[in-house]
Amino acid sequence: MSGHGAPELQVDGSGARVAVVASSWHQVVMDGLLAGARRALDEAGVTDVTIYRAPGSFELPLVSQACATGGYDLVVALGVIIRGGTPHFEYVSAAATDGLARVALDTGVPIGFGLLTCDDEQQALDRAGLPDSHEDKGREAAEAALSTWSVLKGLRQD
Repeated sequence: MSGHGAPELQVDGSGARVAVVASSWHQVVMDGLLAGARRALDEAGVTDVTIYRAPGSFELPLVSQACATGGYDLVVALGVIIRGGTPHFEYVSAAATDGLARVALDTGVPIGFGLLTCDDEQQALDRAGLPDSHEDKGREAAEAALSTWSVLKGLRQD
């Protein structure tokens, strides 16, 4: 969900128990992502939110899995990986992305994907939901997780 054509998702999140798992690298970007996620959750009426900090983006899947199996209705995973001069970027990006998808599929708990994979710091800042940013990926990740939770909740009641 990025840029042109992104849907406007509005979900009643009251009653949802939400974990936000955020990496600790790139503090300014992470502060923006967290603020965007919190805004979306607050606007949806979510009152039960716990924030967990993972050391880095590679650790997001494991912490998210613990939350998903620990009674949370949905998880919003936030992180940023900025390309460097080594293949490290590709390995960490792929492992974190694949791991988060696996957690969602294995547990049936929606995982909001707020992992920025950027070529440089400016790209990350442009997506962080800061006052000068073009996009708010923290908000988008929370909205996507809430929307998925709502769809699944409806399917499980049928």
